[in-house]
Amino acid sequence: MKLDFFGYFPHICKNEIYLKIGIDNSDFYILFCNRIRTMNNVLNMYRTRIYKPTDKMSDLICENYALLQVLSRFGISLGFGDKNVREVCELNNVDCNTFLTVVNFLIEDSNRMEDHLEGISVSSLMNYLREAHSYFLDFQLPSIRKKLMEAIGDSKEKEVTFLILRFFDAYVDEVKKHMEHENENVFTYVEQLLRGEHPQGYNISVFASHHEHIDTKLTELKNIIIKYFPAGGNNRLLNATLFDIFSCEEDLASHNRVEDFLFVPAIKKLEKEAK
Repeated sequence: MKLDFFGYFPHICKNEIYLKIGIDNSDFYILFCNRIRTMNNVLNMYRTRIYKPTDKMSDLICENYALLQVLSRFGISLGFGDKNVREVCELNNVDCNTFLTVVNFLIEDSNRMEDHLEGISVSSLMNYLREAHSYFLDFQLPSIRKKLMEAIGDSKEKEVTFLILRFFDAYVDEVKKHMEHENENVFTYVEQLLRGEHPQGYNISVFASHHEHIDTKLTELKNIIIKYFPAGGNNRLLNATLFDIFSCEEDLASHNRVEDFLFVPAIKKLEKEAK
């Protein structure tokens, strides 16, 4: 991406600007060229990096700390020193190509699945998704509820507190049903495909057509707290809880992207190969 001031604003006459700001043409040109050059340098510095097996795992985490969740869900522990990605994956019995597929997919902006499916291990990706489900259901959501109770439990507005907790619990029940369905039905179907079986009456398109994005109700909860919870109480704890809700919302959105644009296309490819 290159920036060009007058390319973005072609209706602006250069000479008009020169007259208004009182500098000669050469000074103005040099000023803007320097600014545009600086902005292009910043853009180049933050351009998405594609990670390779030979890159240090520590660099990957330090440059994208959100990928700590990816490490955890692939069962990779910290303390890997200066080992590269391939070495760390081999030590942890993780398919390196699948790990890097998930990593590079999550850090880029597009959802182009055709760039990522080659050589992916379906079983490794499915284990990753299972671990993500466990993280949400067994750790992150219970942790948020505990902090939410501590933050709003002593509020004098008991009715608002009750409604927020009831909304959250209903949301967690919905997430649980959603993820348990995937664990018990979708993943079972995929395991049958991997064993060379040909289950009848179901395919991954059925799952894809009914795959609801469960992060949207978390957005509603966040807005209820921000807009309607009365002032007072432990604001620091409430803000920390809100931060966790924002993080959970982003994490669930990323999880849905992996399911929609990596997992589903990979299973469709597997289904074609099984025919």
